[in-house]
Amino acid sequence: MKPYIICHMMASIDGRIDCAMTAKLRGVDEYYSTLEALDTPSTLSGRVTGMLELAEPGTFRAEDTTALGQEGFSKKTEAEGYEIIVDTKGTLLWREDSSYDKPHLVITSERVTKEYLAFLDEKNISWIACGQAQIDLHRAVEILNEKFGVSRLAIVGGAHINGGFLDAGLLDEISILIGPGIDGREGMPAVLDGLPMEREPVSVKLNSVKAFENGAVWLRYSLGD
Repeated sequence: MKPYIICHMMASIDGRIDCAMTAKLRGVDEYYSTLEALDTPSTLSGRVTGMLELAEPGTFRAEDTTALGQEGFSKKTEAEGYEIIVDTKGTLLWREDSSYDKPHLVITSERVTKEYLAFLDEKNISWIACGQAQIDLHRAVEILNEKFGVSRLAIVGGAHINGGFLDAGLLDEISILIGPGIDGREGMPAVLDGLPMEREPVSVKLNSVKAFENGAVWLRYSLGD
């Protein structure tokens, strides 16, 4: 079993999601209120978003580079929801977990060092390690559901982790809050990014549209049959 998974993002009308840009658009408050309306106590971010918005400055440097080399998990806290961060090799730095509002859970590959997992253990941070070269997203969400009780999950960026979940066929829904503004800068990330050039377009079904007085628009689409 896997959780029901929704990709929820705020974008400009040209589909760009740079946080420094979207923070200047009307609709920022609605992004958070619509996220709350989705009823997803657990949220998941990629490493870059985690580094920019959640983790402590700096990079973890293991003195002993011995890899875990097998699937494993460690559940430190029983919680209604988790702040989940995907960090394939285990590089992000964290404070002791009781200092955060929501318990953290780090997902890595089996390439992660035992030393990094010991660091997470010391900080009382839960973790999942699965997938030999890269994180096995299918297995990761199964463990989230079966071992951590995550039944609904919001993927909240960045572009490549959004694209990774789409490519793996794990998204049930896409929820986009469009702010009334244009980015237009070359090379800025889109809502979903990083898929191969030969990838065919993915069809979706429009479920609902809600317009706000400030010009923001909330679109919800379902995927799958």
